[in-house]
Amino acid sequence: MSAETPHVLVVDDEADLRELLVITLGRMKLKATAAENLAAAKEKLGSSSFDLCLTDMNLGDGTGLELLQYISRHCPHMPTAVITAYGNMETATEAMKFGAYDFISKPVALDRLRLLIEDGLGISETEEHSDEEDNLIGDAPAMKALKEQVRKLARSQAPIYISGESGSGKERIARLIHSLGPRRERPFVAVNCGAIPSELMESEFFGHRKGAFTGAVEDRKGLFREADGGTLFLDEVADLPLHMQVKLLRAIQEKSVRPVGEAKEFQVNLRILCATHKDLAREMAEGRFRQDLFYRLNVIEAHVPPLRERQEDIPSLVEHILQRLSQAWEISTPAVSSSALKSLCSYAFPGNVRELENTLERALTLCDGPVIDKEHLRLQDVPTAATEFTAIAGNHGNAAERPPRQPLEDYLQDIEKTEILKALDATHWNRTAAAKKLGMTFRSLRYRLKKLELDRDDEGTE
Repeated sequence: MSAETPHVLVVDDEADLRELLVITLGRMKLKATAAENLAAAKEKLGSSSFDLCLTDMNLGDGTGLELLQYISRHCPHMPTAVITAYGNMETATEAMKFGAYDFISKPVALDRLRLLIEDGLGISETEEHSDEEDNLIGDAPAMKALKEQVRKLARSQAPIYISGESGSGKERIARLIHSLGPRRERPFVAVNCGAIPSELMESEFFGHRKGAFTGAVEDRKGLFREADGGTLFLDEVADLPLHMQVKLLRAIQEKSVRPVGEAKEFQVNLRILCATHKDLAREMAEGRFRQDLFYRLNVIEAHVPPLRERQEDIPSLVEHILQRLSQAWEISTPAVSSSALKSLCSYAFPGNVRELENTLERALTLCDGPVIDKEHLRLQDVPTAATEFTAIAGNHGNAAERPPRQPLEDYLQDIEKTEILKALDATHWNRTAAAKKLGMTFRSLRYRLKKLELDRDDEGTE
C-alpha cells in the first residue's frame, strides 16, 4: 500500500449508492474515486494506482465478475470486494472464487462497510513472503502448488475448506493461511468439532451468560467472540450434529452470535477455515451435512496431499522433524543412516506426516548413539491406530468405554498420561525410577512429560 492516503476505487452504476460510498470513505480519511460502469473502471485502473476496489456486481455495461477478471490480470495485488443483492450467496461465492476477498450485501450497513474496507487495506499491507512459509516443508510438485495456493488464499477473506487425510497437516495449512494474511496479529482459534459434547456445543461456540443453565457459574464469550478479528478454524467440521449446523450457518451469514441466556446479539468479524478427513460432498449427499452450510464453507478448497504422493519430500521432513525433536529433548541431532533413510522413503505412511513424526520420535528414543539406523525405525512393527487402540484398551477395560465422540488420539493420550502419573506417584516423582517402571528411557520420559505438560522441574529427582 502506498505511504500516502489509501486510494479506493468505487464502481457502481447507481449514483446514490456511489455517492454514499464516496462520502463514507471520505469520513474514514480515505481518498475515493468513483466509476459508473465497467469501461470507466478499466480506464481509471489504467491511469491511476489504487489500494482497494469496491465494486457492485451490476455495472450497466458489464458485471463485477468481468471487472474481477480484469483486475486479476492487470492489478493482481489489489484487493477487491463486491456488493451483492441481499441474500444472493451464489453470486457472492462466485465472486470470491474469481478473486474477491469478501463481499457486502445491499442495503449496505455502514459499520459492516468500515470493517470490510479495513480488512481490505490490511491485505494491501501484507508482505508477499513471510518466514512462516518456510515451515511448510517440501518441494514436490503437489506441495509447490499448495504453497502458491496458500499465498493467494491468505489475501482473501473467503471461507476455505481444507481437505486431506488424517495426519497430513491440515491445521498447519490453516495456521499458515492465517499467519500470511491481514489478520495475522489477531487470534487464531482452533477447535475440534468432534471433541465437544453435543449438549455443550452452543455454549462453546457462542458463549453463555452466568446462570443460563446448571453449571454456568460465570459468563463465557465463546469461540466466535474469542476469535473476533482473527480466524476460527473448525477441525473435523463433518462431525457437527445437524442442529448445530443450522446455528453455525446463521452465525456465519449474519456475522453475529447470541450467547445462551443472552437477549442481544454480538457482531463478530472473523474468517472461517474448516477441515475434515471425511468426504464432505458424500456426507452432504447422504444427508449428514447440510447442503447450504456445505456451499457456505466450501467456497474454495485447498487439498493437502498425503505423504505417499510426495515421498521425495521425506528426507527434508526427516531433517526438520529430528531438529525440532532434538531441540525439545535438549540433545544433539542424530544423523540418519542411508539404509534407514531408504526405508523411510519407501514406506507408505498411511498416517502421513503425523506417523512419520511418531516413527522418528520412537527411533530417537531407541537410538543411544549419534546415528539412527534402520532397526531403530521398526517400520514393520509400527501398529496401526486400530491395533494400538485395541492393545492399550485391552489393558484398561472395555474399548467401548471410550466416549463416543472423543478422538482416538485424545483417548490414547489420556491413557498414557494416567499411566505416567501412576508411575510417578509410585516412585514419589523420581523420574529415573518412573522411567524404569514404565519400560522407557529417561530421555523419552522427559520428552513425554513436556509433551503432556506434566513437567515439574522444581520437584522430584532424576
